[in-house]
Amino acid sequence: MHDDRKTHLLTTLQSEIDKGRLPGAVVMLSRHGKIELFESLGLQDPEVKTPMTKESIFRIYSMTKPIVSVAVMMLMEQGKLLLSDPVSKYLPEYAKQQVAVEAGGQVSYVPAKLATVQDLLRHTAGLTYEFLGNSAAQKAYRTTKIGMTLRDVNNAEFSKILAAQPLQYDPATMWEYSRATDVVGVLIEAISGQTLGNYLEEHIFKPLKMLETGFNVPVDKYHRIAEPFKKDPDGGIQLKLSNLREETLFESGGGGLASTANDYARFLQFMLNKGELDGVRLLGSHTVDYMTSDHLGKIPTSPACAVSLLPAGHGFGLGFAVRKETGISSVPGSAGVYYWGGIAGTTFFVDPKLDLFAMLLIQAPNQRDYYRPLFRNLVYAALES
Repeated sequence: MHDDRKTHLLTTLQSEIDKGRLPGAVVMLSRHGKIELFESLGLQDPEVKTPMTKESIFRIYSMTKPIVSVAVMMLMEQGKLLLSDPVSKYLPEYAKQQVAVEAGGQVSYVPAKLATVQDLLRHTAGLTYEFLGNSAAQKAYRTTKIGMTLRDVNNAEFSKILAAQPLQYDPATMWEYSRATDVVGVLIEAISGQTLGNYLEEHIFKPLKMLETGFNVPVDKYHRIAEPFKKDPDGGIQLKLSNLREETLFESGGGGLASTANDYARFLQFMLNKGELDGVRLLGSHTVDYMTSDHLGKIPTSPACAVSLLPAGHGFGLGFAVRKETGISSVPGSAGVYYWGGIAGTTFFVDPKLDLFAMLLIQAPNQRDYYRPLFRNLVYAALES
């Protein structure tokens, strides 16, 4: 990597901090198995002026999804499920769902097709998120305990609440970003007999030595939690983030983990190595290739998600967005890049062609759609070849 371009990446982010739009950041780039850049910038907690460190703990939100997707694929490799299995085989509450159909100002409810495990992993199960719009399904979500700050029900209870709500689309007909990976987490519990947190701890975090990743942050590590600005620096309504200083009963497979740069880097290197790290193999290499390939084909993307989450030139695999070609997209990258991010601003991408991963950890929820492409642009500008 060009040293002056790496410096430019850091000074650009520092300028955003100096302008008061970004509290702080941790940046990591790795290529050919070697860390090329690892720096912390700005403040970990802007209220008390704690400096950001490389060991700061972040709400990674939807960067939980790739980890949980790997967990269920491990069960698939063990012969404990098929991706073609209906979700209702393991979670009976999903056997008789209905789709909310809106027409002429009226809402009707029609029986839905059965969603499969594959539908959950690729977000074609007909589910949605309550903050993506104002449809009948999304309104129904908002009238229940479903929400980003949900912490006081367990996963099985959450699943029954979710399954009772109408679907946004019939399964396998539309890509809609959703709470589907939360359901994957419940599925893992039903098949394994363990809580999601215990399953991940035993089968992923300990083997990969991700020792500071989990659904709850220990009290003696509270001082390392990264925080956003209390008020949106751009004048909007600041998105309320989960309180990591409170114990959570709900272990959200779609967005509940907290982690550090060092821990998540181990997961990304494991993926880049196609399922193996430091002699520990958790997934077959062909399974990793399968997960990071497009699984949508001709299934369309919902209008609510098309621009910011799955832009032109991209598809979706099993837990990851996937770049299908080098061109078309408004950000640089190789065909085969896979990536995702969290609603608080954290983001990563893996470029197998260049043997590269890059990660930006921030807690700036309202500015995430700006910093994600900016980071991608700066990383590719810094590469020599």
